Parts: sequence; structure tokens; C-alpha cells
Amino acid sequence: MQKIPIPTIHLFPVLEQKLIGLLRSLSPQEWKLPTIARLWTVKDVAAHLLDGNIRVLSAMRDNHFGDPPGNVNTNEDLVGYLNGLNADWVHALKRMSPQVLIALLESTSAACIQQFELLEPFAAAIFAVSWAGETSSVNWFHTAREYTERWHHQQQIRDAVGRPGIMTRELYYPVLDTFMMALPVAYRAIDAKENTVVKISISGEAGGDWFLTKKTQWVLNKTNELPVAAHSSINGENAWKLFTKSWRRKDIIPDVTITGNTALAEPVLDMISVMA
Repeated sequence: MQKIPIPTIHLFPVLEQKLIGLLRSLSPQEWKLPTIARLWTVKDVAAHLLDGNIRVLSAMRDNHFGDPPGNVNTNEDLVGYLNGLNADWVHALKRMSPQVLIALLESTSAACIQQFELLEPFAAAIFAVSWAGETSSVNWFHTAREYTERWHHQQQIRDAVGRPGIMTRELYYPVLDTFMMALPVAYRAIDAKENTVVKISISGEAGGDWFLTKKTQWVLNKTNELPVAAHSSINGENAWKLFTKSWRRKDIIPDVTITGNTALAEPVLDMISVMA
């Protein structure tokens, strides 16, 4: 049996249970707190998570995609279209109470997990992971991307209300591992000699090392035996904020240590591993 590079299916129930427990613990004031997701409050982020569940069930289970998006010819067009959908939904759900929102999240989350469990890991996915430069993807990667969406939005809420709980090795490392699939895209315009190696490290309990090696294109690996030309080490406590575009290069610099060739070490600081 072919091994899944980044298994995440088994983590969805754990993550969703933590989400429901978190939301049930919030005070009325905490639901209104701003988050790192710019204009969105805690309740807005929770509403966005519900939107994600409903889209999964509508598209994957019911083969329903809503109105056609119109002219979407570039990644920027797609991001703009999705941002519009997100904003419309969040605005509409302002009339929904936190109690109703929690109940709907709980019921739709269980149904979503069932859908993900039905997928053949190496069959073609319904959507490509475009931030990784793919025009078609397999289901295990699509599922891992969905896991990172749920993880980072829950972490936005936890960050806003000061609740720990999901930045563990079990739950956070697969997020980072999936995010790193965008590294070859982040470096595709960077020229270097063949076999040049760039090392990216994320510190902390959930961190690790990833290596980019220049071949015809940049190739991502988790092991390396060649000399390292450049090394970026990023504080794991805030790495997720960078790769989800909540923070940018100027915000993360105090959390970064660079050695070797700076020009080769820095492109990771502009990497985005979400549709944003």
C-alpha cells in the first residue's frame, strides 16, 4: 500500500472536538474580540469555518458548486473571487447567534469528516492546491490543505482569546509540513547552481527541517547530504502567521535567524500557503 506523505485524516476529529470545546467556553465579550485575520472578529472566523464545512458537503457530497465564478483566468482572479464569497458569508452570519453557530459547526463537521474518510488518497482531488503550484492534486494533499485551513483558523481564535491547545507536535507539525509544499513555488524565480541547497527550519516542539535542492527546478526534501548554502530558522510560535499571510516579512524578521547566502535564505519569508 502506498504511504501517504502527510497523513491528516485521523487528526480531524481531534481538531474539531477542540474547536467545539473552545467555542463553548467563550464569553459573550470574547466572541467580539478582533483576530489576526484583519477585519474579522472571533465570531467571524467561526462563521468562516462553518462556510468551509458547508462548501465541502455541497461540492464533495452533493456535487453542487453554486453560481459559476465568471472570468477566473489567474490565481489572483481566483483569490479575489474567494475573498468575495468569504466576505458575503461572514456578513450574512452576523445575524446568527453563537449558540446556533456552534450547533451547526458540530453537525457539519462530523459530516465533513465522513466525506474526507471516503476519499481514495491517491485519486484526483476535486480541487487543486494552487498555492503549491499545482493545477491538479491528489486527495491526500487536498485533505491536508483542508486540515491546515481548519487548524489555522482555530488558532486565530485561540490567539485572540489567549487559549493554548493546538500548537502541539501532533496537531501543528502536519500543518507546517503541508505549508512547506509551497517552498518550490516561493523559490521558482530564484536562480542558483545545480545542487545548491537551502535549509528551512522551524523551531519548537512541532518544528523540523526542510531542504530545497536546485535541480532543473527546486526540489523539496526532508533529508540532505549536500553542503547547505543558506539557512533560515523561523520561530515556530509565529511561523503559522507568516505562511497564512497574517504577518509579512517585516513582522517576522525578529523571529528569524539567517546564515549563509541571504539572497537564498530570504524567499521563504514571502511564502504564502493559503489562498490569500
